[in-house]
Amino acid sequence: MSLTFILILAMFIYVVGGFLKKKSSRNSRSLPPGPTPLPFFGCAIQMLLNKPTFRWIHKLMDQFDTPILCARLGPSTHVIVVSSPDIACEILKKQDEIFISRPDMMCADLTSGGYLATIFSPFGEQWRKMKRIITREMLSPLMHKRLQPKRDEEANQLLRYICNQIDKQDAIVKGGLINVRVVSQHFCGNLMRNIIFGTRFFGQGMEDGGPGEEETEYMTALFIILKHLYAFCITDYFQWLRGKTDFDGHERKMRMAIEVVRKYQDPLVDERIQMWNSGVRNENCDLLDILIKHENPKLTPEEIKAQIIELMVAAIDNPSNAVEWIIGEMINEPMILKKAVDELNHVVGSQKPVEEQDIPKLNYIKACIKEAFRLHPISPFLPPHVSTMDTIVAGYFIPKGSHVIVSRYGLGRNPNVWADPLRFNPDRHLQGEGKQVVLSDNGMGLISFSTGKRGCPGITLGTTMTTMLLARMVQGFTWEAPGNERSVELVESYDDICLAKPLLAIAKPRMPRYMYPTYG
Repeated sequence: MSLTFILILAMFIYVVGGFLKKKSSRNSRSLPPGPTPLPFFGCAIQMLLNKPTFRWIHKLMDQFDTPILCARLGPSTHVIVVSSPDIACEILKKQDEIFISRPDMMCADLTSGGYLATIFSPFGEQWRKMKRIITREMLSPLMHKRLQPKRDEEANQLLRYICNQIDKQDAIVKGGLINVRVVSQHFCGNLMRNIIFGTRFFGQGMEDGGPGEEETEYMTALFIILKHLYAFCITDYFQWLRGKTDFDGHERKMRMAIEVVRKYQDPLVDERIQMWNSGVRNENCDLLDILIKHENPKLTPEEIKAQIIELMVAAIDNPSNAVEWIIGEMINEPMILKKAVDELNHVVGSQKPVEEQDIPKLNYIKACIKEAFRLHPISPFLPPHVSTMDTIVAGYFIPKGSHVIVSRYGLGRNPNVWADPLRFNPDRHLQGEGKQVVLSDNGMGLISFSTGKRGCPGITLGTTMTTMLLARMVQGFTWEAPGNERSVELVESYDDICLAKPLLAIAKPRMPRYMYPTYG
């Protein structure tokens, strides 16, 4: 059945059955406000005609003037969207047990190898098992401390790579043009590869320390996966179509991207398993070793491979996106950049690079990051939760099986919560002298790492990665707009909420030459 035929049929039903707009059952009257669904199709036709879906949903919330919206997609799936901190807390804290599961969706199924890992798996024994391993062993405080030398290595490589880019342009005094998106994304990718596999590169890399073609292809594939995760694929709401058609191309793109990721990751996993089995390797040095040597239960190779994909997907997006926006905001608001530099000079001094031990005292740096998480989240929504039973939220009936989505975009820009919400203002997060800025928000005024049983277990790692990336870039270099411009264009993409174009900026070394890692 073609999409054109479905559209014509839907419009016919809509016109002929107009009286159904007035029909409502007792339950539908008590559902949250939202558009009137068509028989069978629900609001799926509207969704298809109003891409990107997240903007259509937020427009609906504005039209209905509601912080909780219901849009039925397909014959029976109620999608509940929330943009109020109070309602988000009710869902993710007060009723956490009811909303603990995840929906069965094509993108999540493919990424997790059939729900073998943690983030995307429905509630059940497999999720419990993998969550325990992640929380207690892979991302434990002890393992975080043990892996610090690998993170330190990447922090040094960051300075080295930017300096090499400046040198290549033969403009040390005038600076070099730096693609901040490339630098930020590959810092995150290199760091995660190092702590998982014990290597920064899949190939040889570049002579200047930058990514080679293998890493570039790999990172591109990871971000394609991220773009299509929970992206309102039509077959998720008409599951009988799954495997039979691919209206929006999501499945094809996901399968191709996952194939690229596995092309690089899976051979390393297989090789490492063989090394342990043959006795060549006998010491846990990275996260892959932890997964392989875990006992009671022993993990299968398929579980290990799926969990590594999830780790990579979860770790690379927020830090790189936030820092790209922050550098742009700092260029346009030099006073913000000055405050960050002054803090680094005060806390760290001018005789050594900033280190992880300095992070607790870098309140303004962390306030900049928290503000980026608020105003410029990497994705519009948190991964969806599923109601495991009928319940009431904010006085509205939420049927069992509803997909409940908390809007990062809506929370962070809620004018009832934030004064002047579209202004980038890190000072709003400073709590006063002696109080540390933390990147999470228990009141759900913004989403950084989520909360509840489905909350991110990698808060410490995520905070460390993001803070060190920004702090090293701000301490190590001055940042200016290219050419004779006094500012950079910070325009949000229409199809997603990243910067529409990668940020290009002039970097100039600001520390004494001896403080930079050896070039080459």
